[in-house]
Amino acid sequence: MKTFKVTVDGQTYTVQVEETEQVGQQVVENQVKQQTPANNPAPAPAAAPANKPAEDNNAAAAPALAGGGGTSVNAPMPGSVIEVKVAAGDKVNEGDVLLILEAMKMENELTASQSGTIGQVLVKKGDTVNSGDPLIVIS
Repeated sequence: MKTFKVTVDGQTYTVQVEETEQVGQQVVENQVKQQTPANNPAPAPAAAPANKPAEDNNAAAAPALAGGGGTSVNAPMPGSVIEVKVAAGDKVNEGDVLLILEAMKMENELTASQSGTIGQVLVKKGDTVNSGDPLIVIS
């Protein structure tokens, strides 16, 4: 059971979500178990996990890679690469679409976090990636 704070139209809610897996499939379902306004005096769980800020559909830029110049564009979520739009040597501007990642049946455009030249493309169409995996290096 995980606990999150969600703000909708200025109203903050505490939401508990249970993660379940179906046997034989890689399907994860999230079910809302309890929803209470955050300013309600209802008791909070004893050890609520610290939450990271929600990530948008753009790839997060990591520090320069060891042993080589450049910034790594990492997968913000697990998914499948459905299209790579750049190749090594291509010049890109900040905000240009680098590749499309399918996650949870949605297509997510990952964009360049900075302008530069594509140093390496570490994935190809059809590859499955995990959150945080390096996908592309921008020099």
